[in-house]
Amino acid sequence: MPHLFETAPSLPAETFDRLIHLRRALHRYPELAWQEQRTAVTIAASLRELGLEPRPIAETGLVVDLPGEVEGPIIALRADTDALPIHEQTGLPFASSRPGIMHACGHDGHSAMLVGAAALLCTRRRRLPVRLFWQPAEELGGGAEALIAEGVLDGVGLVFGGHIDPAFPTGELIVTDGTVNASTDTLRVVVKGQRAHAARPQQGVDAILAAAAIVTAAQSIVARELGPGEPAVLTFGTFHAGDAANVLAGEAVLEGTARAYSPAVRARLHAALARLAAGVAAAHGASAVVEVLSATPAVINAPGPTAIARRAAIAVVGAERVKPLPGPNMGGEDFAAYLERVPGAFIRFGAARAGAAFSPAHSSHFDFDEGAIAIGAAWLAAVATQDLGPG
Repeated sequence: MPHLFETAPSLPAETFDRLIHLRRALHRYPELAWQEQRTAVTIAASLRELGLEPRPIAETGLVVDLPGEVEGPIIALRADTDALPIHEQTGLPFASSRPGIMHACGHDGHSAMLVGAAALLCTRRRRLPVRLFWQPAEELGGGAEALIAEGVLDGVGLVFGGHIDPAFPTGELIVTDGTVNASTDTLRVVVKGQRAHAARPQQGVDAILAAAAIVTAAQSIVARELGPGEPAVLTFGTFHAGDAANVLAGEAVLEGTARAYSPAVRARLHAALARLAAGVAAAHGASAVVEVLSATPAVINAPGPTAIARRAAIAVVGAERVKPLPGPNMGGEDFAAYLERVPGAFIRFGAARAGAAFSPAHSSHFDFDEGAIAIGAAWLAAVATQDLGPG
């Protein structure tokens, strides 16, 4: 597998080889959210080889603190560790050994990157203290909040992280001011009708008909209630109703996702869906209630930390390989929970495999150029040791 390791020369070749071994070990034995026990043990063993002693946090997370020359605000670096409930079809020699579970989003690479950053930071002058932490349950959500509740941000002044992205060439670092990930809300619409025999529909209220009308009408929210320059997504992914072919369903349940780049648009999406669902259901003689099952805010990079992230990126790959995000990214990321409390920045690591077909994250064929691990490790170490003055 080709790499662009030469773009991160600060990482010794021996260390790079150990990170590849670590990534592949994590990839072979993926674990779902809140089940990352073996993952944590594997990462902890790699850290102990560096002379570090990680401490557990939030059951399956890990934290390492490195002292600085002076006391001051801690610079925090984060990686995520959980896999997805997807059956791998990559054909890789180190493919998942666990049917139905796969690292299909690069968290195995993120975990290895941060171990690489730890190796580099152990050999570098650190003016301020640095905290490295490996977070469980990013995919399911709740991991970031759990770590915050257990004090991972105590004393932290800045927080940084990033995500592998095969949509960009290996060697590019994508650094953008402002919003870089959308807010992500999982919604449920419960539609109540009245069961009746299908031969006598006038005696009931068809919850399926009302719910189908809600799905169709809801598409007008983004198309007609938001401006063309306001990125947003409203998608229903499941529709469950009925238990007999000859009976009108008395209840239908829709589940979907609402995504937005700004808090104002996010609020308008929620309000519009609640209003529209209730109105459309009422027009069919039914009722509808919208529930929010989970909610993750948008990832918004602060200007100062983004300038630090950009300087570090230039130091690692050169100015010509540091690019802005070309358009809205509607994916969610619970790194947002940290940024709601502490200034920071979240970037993307280009990781396209040369000559390989593009496979998106959360697909059974997802893979990335492992050379991105060296670049990510170098960037994480650089961002923790950058001059923190204005950009």
